[in-house]
Amino acid sequence: MDPKYREVPARRAKWRKRIYIVIFGSGTTAGKLFDIGLLWSIVLSVICVLLESVPSVHAQYGEELLRAEWVFTALFSLEYILRFVSSPRPLLYAKSFFGLIDLISIIPSFLSLYIVGAQGLLVIRVIRLLRVFRILKMVQYIGESQILLTALSASRHKITVFIGTIMTLIVIFGSAMYLIEGPQNGFTSIPVSMYWAIVTMTTVGYGDITPLTAAGKILASIIMLMGYGILAVPTGIVSVELGKASQRSFAHAACRRCGEALLPVQSRYCFRCGEKLGE
Repeated sequence: MDPKYREVPARRAKWRKRIYIVIFGSGTTAGKLFDIGLLWSIVLSVICVLLESVPSVHAQYGEELLRAEWVFTALFSLEYILRFVSSPRPLLYAKSFFGLIDLISIIPSFLSLYIVGAQGLLVIRVIRLLRVFRILKMVQYIGESQILLTALSASRHKITVFIGTIMTLIVIFGSAMYLIEGPQNGFTSIPVSMYWAIVTMTTVGYGDITPLTAAGKILASIIMLMGYGILAVPTGIVSVELGKASQRSFAHAACRRCGEALLPVQSRYCFRCGEKLGE
């Protein structure tokens, strides 16, 4: 066999590794420049989408903005292909959070060829800015976000019960208001009355539908007063779980030297006196 053919796999692996270091890594100069350029491209592409939705701007610069969107789409498509090809596990990247977001961020441009206005979905590209946490080495923020996600996850059962209770109250209040006011006062159906109950209970109060009878106003007043208390419930649930998650993140015993107790679990040294932990 020709030696050149035996070198092909090694050369291909080396080429993929170089692309991988630049695209997925941020420890090299080329990687940092790529990441910074990517972030600016994302920001500019989102700005183009936002400006195109303004009628006066679209009328004057519509063609230029459309060309810019397709340029960004081409760049992001090339980037996705390079990420997929250079990844050691392409399918794992494709199914990952960022892999799916990278793919979804380029699909609306092609959908716009068949569906009018689909390019508006391109604003999903702004989610890709989450890469800034990795690029700028903002590890402490990633840790804080993990605490928040843990708290939300721990709250999900209580929040589900709370939402179920609220939906039950909305059906009851909506039905009661439909019976009290009736179609002649704008409450034309139970779903419409439920919509009014939601707006009133959340203290939004659009005012498009209002009770006119004395009984309806009394019921509305009760719902408004309940709304203030109801809004505080999910906040309290998440706050309690957030406190528990924060406490769990400080799992080290107190520092033997200075007695500091609030030491993050990932710490190797006490941040107050510098004593090495875990010995």
